[in-house]
Amino acid sequence: MGGPPMLRGITVIALEQAVAAPLATRHLADLGARVIKVERPDGGDFARRYDTAVNGMGSHFVWLNRGKESVTLDLKHPDGVTVLTDLVARADVFLQNLAPGAADRLGFGGAALRARHPRLVTVGLSGYGAGGPFEHRRAYDMLVQSEAGLASVTGGPERPAKTGIPASDIAAGMYAFSGALAALVARERTGEGIAVDTSLFDATAEWLGYQIHHTGATGVNPPRAGLSHASIAPYDAYPTEDGAEVLIGIQNDREWARFATTFLGRPELVEDPRWATNVARVRNRRLVDALVGGRTVTLPVAGVLERLDALDIASGRLNTITDLLSHPQLSARDRWRQVETPVGPVGALLPPWDFSGVELPMGPVPALGQHTDQVLTWLGYPPARIAALRAAGAT
Repeated sequence: MGGPPMLRGITVIALEQAVAAPLATRHLADLGARVIKVERPDGGDFARRYDTAVNGMGSHFVWLNRGKESVTLDLKHPDGVTVLTDLVARADVFLQNLAPGAADRLGFGGAALRARHPRLVTVGLSGYGAGGPFEHRRAYDMLVQSEAGLASVTGGPERPAKTGIPASDIAAGMYAFSGALAALVARERTGEGIAVDTSLFDATAEWLGYQIHHTGATGVNPPRAGLSHASIAPYDAYPTEDGAEVLIGIQNDREWARFATTFLGRPELVEDPRWATNVARVRNRRLVDALVGGRTVTLPVAGVLERLDALDIASGRLNTITDLLSHPQLSARDRWRQVETPVGPVGALLPPWDFSGVELPMGPVPALGQHTDQVLTWLGYPPARIAALRAAGAT
């Protein structure tokens, strides 16, 4: 089988929907694994219909499902379960994000599968993890961001906010992906598969690590700071003469000395105890921000960036997604490719790894059930049986 060498020959069966699990398996597909996505015949992964923004297709689905093969199976039909059983028998990885307990009830829990297939890696994704009082709660991204405290540190002083991307879903998907890779490496050493389980809640809590340590040590919940930073100043967006905003982040007192002396034109602030240390600047954040903003607003954004670049001070523009689409860093590094979909080609970014001498594949986004007959033929099913399964409504 073709594809890049990293995961060539690895077959993944994915019983998945929405964001977290499809993100994990899309990355496995990016690295060369064959990913067979099992969907319901009556509409498939519901992310297909989150919106119709991409020429009639859901933007989430286009993002998360390139390079996969779509097979439709009705797992309420015994023949559908039989087909899934045969697929898993040919798999290296079985990944699912069904509701808690659903995989076990179907006979596809990790322990049961590995008892039959000792080399199989099983990956389970859930909202809150196995056990505990929240095990069976619904766990949409917004809810988990709130339960795990992420929303409490996101937004401005007036009101909390969820992140503008599904951060809890993405966090869990990335840990499922890295866990699957680690389990495959371990299998090469031991010859045995491993069960990997992760949850949106645990993944989000991990991402809140420094806030957990800070609050645990001080007893004080971190304030919502918008684009600012609770522990660093100056660190925020500041106005410019031409109506834009520029982001400035001073990471240490050496940088502050350069910034205050040359950009602000206030060398006396380098030794003044009210300004000299980051701890003092955080304590006097309003004064610091007013001083910085009073300087940036006298220059156009390009002028601010040019001066800060010359001082090796971290800065950036406050861009929109439209700005990102035309960002010169992406175009200069040739990061855009065309991906085929059932509604025509769409632009997409290369996967965020660069392997020497290898361009990772960006396979087509599948139509619902597009590969069902092809995959059943790969399993050795004769045409008459494939037709019978279709007629019975199992596929």
